[in-house]
Amino acid sequence: MTANAINAKGRPPVSLPRRILIIQLGDIGDVVWSLPALRAVREAYPEATIAVLLREGNGSLLTADACPPEIFEVRKGSGGFLGRLAASLGLIRALRRQRFDIVFDLRGDERGGYMAFATGAPIRVAQHYPDMTWPRNSLFTHLLTYPLSDVCTPEKAAAPSLGILRAFGIKVGSAVPELHLSDEIRRRAAALLAVEGIAPNRKTGNAEGEKETGTGSNPGPGWVTLNPFSRWSYKEWSPKKWVQVIDWLWREHGLASVVVGSSAEREKAREITEACRGKVCNLAGKSTLAELAGILAQSRLQIGVDSAAPHIAAAVGTPTVTLYGPSDGQYWGPPGDRHRIVAPEMACAPCHRKGCDGKGISRCLDLLDVARVQAAIGQALAGRLG
Repeated sequence: MTANAINAKGRPPVSLPRRILIIQLGDIGDVVWSLPALRAVREAYPEATIAVLLREGNGSLLTADACPPEIFEVRKGSGGFLGRLAASLGLIRALRRQRFDIVFDLRGDERGGYMAFATGAPIRVAQHYPDMTWPRNSLFTHLLTYPLSDVCTPEKAAAPSLGILRAFGIKVGSAVPELHLSDEIRRRAAALLAVEGIAPNRKTGNAEGEKETGTGSNPGPGWVTLNPFSRWSYKEWSPKKWVQVIDWLWREHGLASVVVGSSAEREKAREITEACRGKVCNLAGKSTLAELAGILAQSRLQIGVDSAAPHIAAAVGTPTVTLYGPSDGQYWGPPGDRHRIVAPEMACAPCHRKGCDGKGISRCLDLLDVARVQAAIGQALAGRLG
């Protein structure tokens, strides 16, 4: 433990923990940005069993890893109040049976605090937030803080999680999220693509810098993935502009587009794909998160808005072009020269608000020109550094 640890209540850290739980109850992007913290904990305690507690459905992403952690999910349950209560009690019993030695909560909310406390682990660690209510902060044995000057800009959204580990005395390495896919996930992704008549992009090299060969069953430029949708509509761009991008990719570069998204977005994806003249395929809602990771790993380039797809794509080694409006691309955008951010040239952006005038629509994105997005895509396809 370092001097940055506060409120330790006299309990020393476990020197050789046998079982460790990491709580990350955020969105999929938060899960991806927690991968460096998961890697650091594994390296610090190589003999320990590592488990992760996630929101319902998010565990599928980590099952794509060649060496996945044990996964628990907070599920809503069914059948009204009694069904939800039964699901919660069942999860708590399952967690307590694990007899965790240490729990790390990587988010600053009360729900993670309650779940950490419910495990019965003797060491429960989280970031100290002075503005949080009393119940949350009292649920941990170790509340940690670190000077803001210690948060390195290159670490971007990984910084808070890694700051917790540093303050606890854990050595932290790279802050770049990496997801190393299992062979099974790669096969399942290829099978999904084959059903749609999409041959794999022919690549050589490793996941960090694969290149097109233009040979084999899929000669030529191949295909790219494209996610036009976000969980929040104020992060989205005009569907008509996406049609222009898809047609341009086919007309100017001979690249087909594979539209990805959730099952709830499939109808919106259909409206876009049916309006296109270029070659395009609608895969929205046809894959699990794990299979989506496999599809993105095959893509020559991932293009889209601030959502889960660019985070996952970057973690599996695929370059990205991502549109940011009210959210901060400098903080959330994938790190590295292979990834490009297209943001409005407006003084008010990023505003961190949920759309202009509370209407769920962002004028900065509405005014973002297609030509700027095409230019960024062109640079990415040419392999120019960002």
